[in-house]
Amino acid sequence: MPTAARLMAAFCVAVTAYFISLMVMPLMPESTDFGYFIPVNICLGLGVGWFAMGRRAGRGTTAAINNGLTGMFLLMLWGIGVQAINEMVRLAMRNRYDGPFEALVAIFRIGAEYAVMVATVPIGIALLVGTLFCGLLTEFASNRWP
Repeated sequence: MPTAARLMAAFCVAVTAYFISLMVMPLMPESTDFGYFIPVNICLGLGVGWFAMGRRAGRGTTAAINNGLTGMFLLMLWGIGVQAINEMVRLAMRNRYDGPFEALVAIFRIGAEYAVMVATVPIGIALLVGTLFCGLLTEFASNRWP
């Protein structure tokens, strides 16, 4: 059921996903073709905000910050996962894997490589700011417009 908290959470996490995506792009190799990188991450942010954060709003300030932490963790988990799957499919279309199990293992290897690339102090600070921003605004929307 649509609520103001779900809408606010979806919007806030999508905005955070946009800015984090812009921060991640310079960290990748120069030859990287980003394609739908930003729109995919914005859609992931909309989904995480709507389904994960929006339904847990309205439980207080501490819960709101924890809700924001959960939202940012899920955003990074899903973002790295989806981008790793995308890269694995791209490499699989070039016949880089001998079988399906090797391709599935490659998802985790590629995801770990992406996680190490993204684990920088500026992105960590941006995620913490996004956590507070998203969690508290979602809580505000839940209390203001039930």
